[in-house]
Amino acid sequence: MTNFKFHKFMIQIVSAVLVAGAPMLHAQSPDNKVTVPLTDPSRPVTVRAHLLNGGITVKGADIKEVVVEARVRDHEGRGEGRGEGRGESRGESMKRIPMTSTGLNIEAENNEVRVSTDSVQRTIDLVITVPIHTSLSLRSVNDGNISVTDVDGELDVNNVNGEVILKNVSGSAVAHALNGKVLVTFNRINPQKPMAFSSMNGAIDVTFPADLKATVSLRTDNGEVFSDFDIKLQANEPQQTVEDDRGKGGKYRVKIDKTVRGSINGGGQEIQFKNFNGSIYLRKAGAK
Repeated sequence: MTNFKFHKFMIQIVSAVLVAGAPMLHAQSPDNKVTVPLTDPSRPVTVRAHLLNGGITVKGADIKEVVVEARVRDHEGRGEGRGEGRGESRGESMKRIPMTSTGLNIEAENNEVRVSTDSVQRTIDLVITVPIHTSLSLRSVNDGNISVTDVDGELDVNNVNGEVILKNVSGSAVAHALNGKVLVTFNRINPQKPMAFSSMNGAIDVTFPADLKATVSLRTDNGEVFSDFDIKLQANEPQQTVEDDRGKGGKYRVKIDKTVRGSINGGGQEIQFKNFNGSIYLRKAGAK
């Protein structure tokens, strides 16, 4: 039986604002704001926020709880409807009722807070304020960027169709943007943790403290690599992968890895950079 207090919140808030006499209602979606108490505010926190459609903004602050704000992004004038295309009227002369329910769900247990929404079609934007010492797992698929500012912890961030922007962060990061840039600025890093930064269609731009000690692997198929740091490249032969299926009637294949490896300031933690259609930038804090 755990000694920690269990908190669980399942929140669904629905509001509608009607303005009489207007051909279309232009009401801003109200925030669904929830303050989540922590089991032990003196210990580090973990926050997991996963969205299908929408952006996630996380801000670190000197607080002892987690504050979650959710808002439906109002695409005014879009004239869309689930019934359209099946013979229903488009309703151009009718009043539009803003559907402002976010379907916000929050669960908290033992200093771990999970945030999600029930909305599948609608775009929901989250703004989450957390204690500075917080680890994050953030995911978004469509229609939004992921931004983190002033947080110290282990950051695991993945965005499919948007950017990943981490500013003034400390600790470690694994950041991936499939169709967007990855922009990271570290105040301090945890030298014990490996890190990775990747993109398919966007630049990777990371600023590290000047005293960084790291062993780096760098790969970009259709871009360049630039660095403020002096990187001592390894003199080893490129890694080869051999596949021999001739005994089974197949082919003999040799693949040579495109990754370049090297060390910064004598080497240290493993940091991986991998891009396909974009360049890679390793910046030194304070460098011009």
